[in-house]
Amino acid sequence: MKKLAVVGVLDSTGREILSFLEADGFSAKNLVALDHKAPMGTQVSYGEDTDLDVFNLDDYNFNGIDIAVFATPAPVSKKYIPAALAAKTKVIDCSDAYMSDSDVPMVLFGINDDALETSKKGLVSVPSPEATQLLLPLQKIHAQYKVRRIICSTYTSTSVYGKDAMDELFSQTRKIYMNDTLADDQKVFGKQIAFNIIPQVGEFIGEETAAEWVLNVESKKILGANVKVHANCAVVPAFIGSAQYVNIECEQDVDVADVKNLLQKTKGIVVFDKQVHGGYVSLTDVQGEDDIYISRLRQDASADNGISFWSVSDNLRAGTAKNVFNLVKKLLKK
Repeated sequence: MKKLAVVGVLDSTGREILSFLEADGFSAKNLVALDHKAPMGTQVSYGEDTDLDVFNLDDYNFNGIDIAVFATPAPVSKKYIPAALAAKTKVIDCSDAYMSDSDVPMVLFGINDDALETSKKGLVSVPSPEATQLLLPLQKIHAQYKVRRIICSTYTSTSVYGKDAMDELFSQTRKIYMNDTLADDQKVFGKQIAFNIIPQVGEFIGEETAAEWVLNVESKKILGANVKVHANCAVVPAFIGSAQYVNIECEQDVDVADVKNLLQKTKGIVVFDKQVHGGYVSLTDVQGEDDIYISRLRQDASADNGISFWSVSDNLRAGTAKNVFNLVKKLLKK
C-alpha cells in the first residue's frame, strides 16, 4: 500500500483530514503525521484507539512517501514542499503558496480533478474553503447558463485563522461575561471579535483583503478568466463554519426551478429551502457535516438573468478536508 504523509496535523484542517482517512479505513501503518511546530513526544489521535507520533518537519526526509498533504500556512508550504518534490513525492497543498504558478493546477474534486494527471511538478493546490463552498454549487449552473458575474459576501468563523483565533473568541466571550477587560486579549484580530463582526479576512492588498483577492483569483482559475467576481469577506463570532450570500448573473435566461433541480443533482450539495420561519440552514446546523447546504434560492430581479442563494458549510470538513481526501483517494488508486 502507498505511504501518505499529512503535514499540519496539530491544526484543525490537518486533524479533519486525518478524520476522513481513519473513517475510510486507511491504515495507520502507512500514515506519517508531521508538523513544523511539534516538540518531541507529541502525538495526535487517529480514531478512538490509535495515537500517531507527530514528527517535526525540520528533521523529516520524504524518501519513501508517495503522497504528502500540506495543510499548512503558505510560508510553511513554500519552505518545505520543495524537499518533498525532490523526493519524488506527489504533493497536495492546501495553502495559496503556489497560486500564481501556472504549472501548479488548482484542483476541485468533481469539477477538474483530471488536472491531477497533468501536473508538471507533481504538485497541485486546492481552493480555499470559501472558494470551494462557492464553486461546487455553481458547477452545473455554469455549464448550463454560463455564469458571467459573481457577487459573494462571506461570513467566516474564527477557524479561518486557526486554533489561536478560536481560543481568542472563547477567551473574550468569557471575559465579557465576567466583566473583565479585553485590553490584552486582542492579539489575532486587533479588534474585539466576541459579539462583533470584522470586515477583514487577511491583510489588505490595495483595496481588497487577501481573502477577497484569493476568492476572486481562485474562482477564475476554476470557472475561467472571463467570469467577473466581487467578494466581500468578514469574520463572525463563531468557532466553525462559513456562510455566504451569493448573487450571480448568467449569459442566458435563468429558471430558478431548473437551478434548484441542478443543485439537487450536484454531489456534495444539499438543498434545504422552505419559505417559512426557520426553513433554511444556519452555521450551527452544519458543524461536523461533509456537504454544502443551500437555502434562500430566488430570482434576483435587480440583474439580468440573475439569481441569489444562501450557502453554509463546515469550512474545515466540507471546505477543505473532504476535497483533499477525495483527491488523495484518486491518487492512491493510480
